[in-house]
Amino acid sequence: MDTFVGTTAPEFTLNAVVSGGEFTEVTSDSLRGKWTVLLFYPLDFTFVCPTEILAYDDAQGKLSGLNAQVLGISVDSHFTHRVYVKTPRSEGGIEGVTMPLLADPGGVVARQFGVLTEAGVALRGLFLIDPEGTIQHATINNLPVGRNVDETIRIIEAFQFHAENGEVCPANWTKDAKSMKPTDEGLRDYFKN
Repeated sequence: MDTFVGTTAPEFTLNAVVSGGEFTEVTSDSLRGKWTVLLFYPLDFTFVCPTEILAYDDAQGKLSGLNAQVLGISVDSHFTHRVYVKTPRSEGGIEGVTMPLLADPGGVVARQFGVLTEAGVALRGLFLIDPEGTIQHATINNLPVGRNVDETIRIIEAFQFHAENGEVCPANWTKDAKSMKPTDEGLRDYFKN
């Protein structure tokens, strides 16, 4: 795996499907200036994948309020993505989804991020990239278990809090919870109460 937390996200240019099934091109450079959740998933028209895509799509309002965006990415083509977003949910599609779905046929970008399986599909990799293009967080689930949108939002809030205040976020930190200065004295102060 060439991609690590704390490094600059790999450069890429991919075709994508956006709201309404329109095609566009997304580059890694176009992500700068916002927090980006890059959400790798195995394939369109599978089982856990639509539940994740729909959950993250439903959270776009909250994510937007955090200056964050989410982009789905799989090894499917942008043509398959278009069919997927136009297929009713009752038929296994994700009709109505507006978040961009990036096409990574051949898994070049999935390989760069270390989530491409030998079978040629992506594991459930989630990468949080800051506005400057640095990977701040990564999780990778095996295929049968989906991710948690609320945890993703908590992680974004924690990294934003640190960026704004310089303080660190202890275990189980949530917005408006107690933080600490990254010093011995800060740790002692944290445990006083």
